[in-house]
Amino acid sequence: MSDEAARVAEQDWDRLAAELDEYGHALTGPLLSGDQCRELAGLYGRDELFRTTVDMARHRFGMGEYRYFTHDVPEIVGALRAAFYPNLLPVARDWAARLGRPGSWPARLEDWIAQCHQAGQRKSAQILLRYGPGDWNALHRDLFGEMIFPLQVVIGLDVPGVDYTGGEFLMVEQRPRAQSRGAAALLPQGHGLIFTTRERPVRGARGWSAAPMRHGVSTVRSGRRHTLGLVFHDA
Repeated sequence: MSDEAARVAEQDWDRLAAELDEYGHALTGPLLSGDQCRELAGLYGRDELFRTTVDMARHRFGMGEYRYFTHDVPEIVGALRAAFYPNLLPVARDWAARLGRPGSWPARLEDWIAQCHQAGQRKSAQILLRYGPGDWNALHRDLFGEMIFPLQVVIGLDVPGVDYTGGEFLMVEQRPRAQSRGAAALLPQGHGLIFTTRERPVRGARGWSAAPMRHGVSTVRSGRRHTLGLVFHDA
């Protein structure tokens, strides 16, 4: 087992599952060292590692840039993604059962990705994001086709308040027959935030229903902010 996989396995998964149920997001403990974070952030300039770069202003997604890795992701990225999937799978299946939907994700990540590819979703969706002063990300959901895994992870690679200010991770939940609920989180360096890709189940008077959620990033006021995004379906 890699060090990254061990750190994922050591997380308090009962707490994380409970917080995901309650809020649709949950902050992990440390996953990466400072050196590992700096190493990952430093990959941003290596063009050969990425299949495409997205200029958010051009697409009216906000301001700033992010890059999608090729399928040949760095070892540490692949190890983290593979380690998270089996731990998130029980939550994903439980949520599907509550909402009366199929929860047929296979036990192995590689089998699930093969299903994505068979459905025409063949592009890597692992993301390295970089924001500078004035950059931000509009509220959105990372949906790339019919094949969807309901949870994803973002890992902070810089120290908030030291390397950058602003840049809070934002989440907005559209509550059934109620006003929307917002949340904001600063990502400690090396920690991950697990959050819903699309929605979470909420209990109401008539049983369970789906509360849509979107996420984004508030304006970075100074410095530079890097994050790693782990998505469990391909694009």
